[in-house]
Amino acid sequence: MLPSQGLSKNLGLTKPISLTAPTETDYIRNNQLQKFLEDAGLYENSEDASKSQHVLGRIREIVKDWVKQLTRLRGYPDQIFKDANAVIFTFGSYHLEVHCPADDIEMLCVGPSYVNQEEDFFYTLRYILEDMEEVTELQPLPDGHVPVMKFKFDGKQVDLLYASVSVLVVPDDLDISAVSVLYGVDKPSVVTLNGCRVADLIPKLVPNVEHFRTTVRCLKYWAKKRGIYSNATGFLGDASWALLVARVCQLYPNDIPCMLVRHFFRVYTQWRWPNPVLLCAIEDDELGLSVWDPRKNPRDRTHHMPIITPAYPCMNSSYNVSDSTLRVMREQFQFGNKICEEIELNKSQWKDLFEPCMFFKSYKNYLQLDMVAADADDLRAWKGWVESQLIKLTLMIERDTCGKLQCHPYPQEYRKEGEVIQQGQQFDIRGTIDEFRHSVNMYILWKPGMDIYVSHVRREQIPCYAFPDGYKPSRAPRLQQRKQSSHIDHGGSSGSASAGRQLNKDILKLAQYLFENKLDNFTYLN
Repeated sequence: MLPSQGLSKNLGLTKPISLTAPTETDYIRNNQLQKFLEDAGLYENSEDASKSQHVLGRIREIVKDWVKQLTRLRGYPDQIFKDANAVIFTFGSYHLEVHCPADDIEMLCVGPSYVNQEEDFFYTLRYILEDMEEVTELQPLPDGHVPVMKFKFDGKQVDLLYASVSVLVVPDDLDISAVSVLYGVDKPSVVTLNGCRVADLIPKLVPNVEHFRTTVRCLKYWAKKRGIYSNATGFLGDASWALLVARVCQLYPNDIPCMLVRHFFRVYTQWRWPNPVLLCAIEDDELGLSVWDPRKNPRDRTHHMPIITPAYPCMNSSYNVSDSTLRVMREQFQFGNKICEEIELNKSQWKDLFEPCMFFKSYKNYLQLDMVAADADDLRAWKGWVESQLIKLTLMIERDTCGKLQCHPYPQEYRKEGEVIQQGQQFDIRGTIDEFRHSVNMYILWKPGMDIYVSHVRREQIPCYAFPDGYKPSRAPRLQQRKQSSHIDHGGSSGSASAGRQLNKDILKLAQYLFENKLDNFTYLN
C-alpha cells in the first residue's frame, strides 16, 4: 500500500521538498536495506528486550528506596516519607526505539527538591550501587557537560542521570514534557531534563514514526562504521542524528527508509552550515530560560554545526562540533551520497555504504596518549574523565596552529585537502600538550597513580589489535602524492612513555592523534 500523496498538515518550518510516492524499485531496495540491518544484528530479540525491562524495573526500585532513605534521614514527616518517590525516564536511542542490543540504556532519575545531585546522587547513591552484586564497572562523571553515572547492571550498560524538580513528592505520572516541570529548576537540571523532553517530542514532529526509526537505526550504524558517531569527541550523538533524520522526514514525508537515507545524504551534502537544523520554531517562554539564539548570545555564534532541539528551552545538541570534525563529517556525507547514487544505478550494494575505514593503513605518524592508574577501577574512572576532555585537545591544537592542523576523533581513510603549508614547516605543540595535561589533572576524583603520557608512534609501531582480525598488513596502501608536507615537534618533555617501560599499574592506550601532511586525525586505540 502506497503512502498518501499529501499530508493534512505540514511538519517543520518549510513545505516538503517532495511528496513523491515510492516506486516498486524503491520497495525492493527498502526490503534489501531492512534485511541488511537485521543481518547486522541491529535489532533486539525478545530475550534482550526482556533483560532491558528487568534492568529498568530494578533501577526504579533502587532509586525509590534511596530517596526514602534520604527522606527519613532528613527528618521529614511520616506522610512525606510514605509518599517519597523518584521516577525513572528513558531517553536517547532506547526511548526512540532505535537502540541496538549493545547500546547503553540512557535513564534519567527525577527526584524531589531536597535530593541533590552533587552529594546525594554522586555519593550516597553511588555507594549504594557499589555494594550491589549486579553492579559492575561503576564510573561516576560528575564534571561532564551533562553529569552522568555509568555502570553495568546485570551486564547491561546503563547511563544514569539525575535532576531534581521543585516538589516535595514526585508523582509516578509526572509529565516531563510539560513546561511546568521546569519551574524553579536550576540550570544543570534544565539541561539534564532536556534529553527526555526532546525524546518525547521528536516522534510527534515526523510524518511516519516507523520510517523515522528505521532510518535513524541505519544512519547510526553508518556513522559508527565511518567513525563520526561520538558527541564527546566532537562528532554527533544520538540526539543529533535523530534530529537530522527527523528534518529529512519532514522534507520528504512520503519517503520510505531507503529513500530517506538517500535524501539524507543529498540534503546534508548541500547544507550550508552554520545555518541551523530546526524541526520547529524556537520560542521563548514565560520562564525566561536561555534559548539558542546567535543574535543575542555571542557563544551561539561560534557553533559550527547547529542542530537545535525542539523542546523548550531549545539548545544546540551539537555544541562540541569543531571546525575539524565538521570537515570530516562533510567528507563522510559526500561519501554516503556517492554510494547511494551508485546504489540507484545498481553499481553498488547497501553493504558498500557501511564499509569501515582502514585508518591505520593510511598514515605514518601518531601522537599517542597512554593513561595509567593504580588498578582497574581507578583506570575506568580516569579513562571516562580523559575521554570527556579529549575535545579540548582538538580545540587547543586548532587554536595553537591557527587551524592548520586538523583533528578528528576516529579512524578515517580519506585525506582532506586543506590549506597549503610551507615546505618543512614545524609545529611545536609541547605547550599545547602541557596545557591539556594540566587541564586533565584537575579531575576532582583524581587518585595517586592516575597519569597520562604522550609519545610519538610511527605506523609500523601500531599494535596488531588495531587492525581487522588482529592482522597487521605488511605495507600500507599507496597514499596520494603531495608536494607539500608539514612536521610536528611534540617534544619529549610532555611525558613520553618508553615502549619498553614496565609499569606496575594498569595501562590503557586511550587515544592517538594523527599528524600527516595537511591533515591531523584523532582516533581511539582501545
